[in-house]
Amino acid sequence: MKKSKDPGPQFAVCVDNAGYPASLELHKIYRVLPDVDAARDGDLRVVDESGEDYLYPANRFLMIELPKTVEQALLKAS
Repeated sequence: MKKSKDPGPQFAVCVDNAGYPASLELHKIYRVLPDVDAARDGDLRVVDESGEDYLYPANRFLMIELPKTVEQALLKAS
């Protein structure tokens, strides 16, 4: 049985905040939490400006890979 590798922290940049101006800042990097069911429905679970995680349409974000030092800094800040 093959084990799935933990992808570690994931991040995305907001490219469309229409309808969510208080919750999402355009061009800001957000932490993405794993949610298989949400992904199946075309959504991402994102820790937004409230500090809580909510579902948003995935097409409002672009997934990005960051250098480990940047990841660590973002995780420490949250």
